[in-house]
Amino acid sequence: MKKLLTVLALGSTMVLLQACNTVRGAANDVESVGDCVDGVKGNC
Repeated sequence: MKKLLTVLALGSTMVLLQACNTVRGAANDVESVGDCVDGVKGNC
C-alpha cells in the first residue's frame, strides 16, 4: 500500500510539473507574437 501511494504521489507531481511547463510555453508564445506586432524591426 505504501508503495502504491508513493507511485501515485510521484505521478501527480509529474503531471503538475508538465502543466506548469505548458502554461509557461504558451505565455512565451503569446509574448513573442506581441513582440512581432509592435512593429520594431528584428523582433520577429
